[in-house]
Amino acid sequence: MPHDLSASRGLTVLFIGDGKGKTTAALGMLLRAHGQGMKVGVLQFSKTPRRIYGEALACMRLNIHYQSLGNNFTWDKSKQEKSRKIALLAWLDAQRWIKEKTYDMLLLDEMTYLFDCNWLYAEDTTVWLQRNKPSAMHLIITGRRAPEELIEFADLVTEMKEVKHPFREQGLLAQVGIEY
Repeated sequence: MPHDLSASRGLTVLFIGDGKGKTTAALGMLLRAHGQGMKVGVLQFSKTPRRIYGEALACMRLNIHYQSLGNNFTWDKSKQEKSRKIALLAWLDAQRWIKEKTYDMLLLDEMTYLFDCNWLYAEDTTVWLQRNKPSAMHLIITGRRAPEELIEFADLVTEMKEVKHPFREQGLLAQVGIEY
């Protein structure tokens, strides 16, 4: 049974850090909200839509809107302009979804990389969010690092810290169900 969200105050949540689990934690919140009858969506900034990852498959099966708009960010200088254009188009989509109040909870997955690359500026982005994020919408943003302005703006910030990793410790490659 859907809950009355009219009295809710939407939170801005950041999952950041070098450890694994940022997207997984965010998707856990999304799953919880979806179970409560809330309308939820995911906009993925870096993964390409040409490859369907496990989380996208699960979202499709649960009728959760999941959109990948990235091109697997590259450090190849000759391809960075294309990555920048794609990422900024994704930000325009996110802005539209936010302004249209499309979702009760929206995940902007791997968005903080746009700040690292100087494709978005934290001050401009937080000012835009302050002016446009609906008061009842929960917004989740993930990525390794977040600029101080975004951390200050957020209501909840969790940092994932890597303690041990199977690739570094054992040479194990990415595992189905763990990394993708």
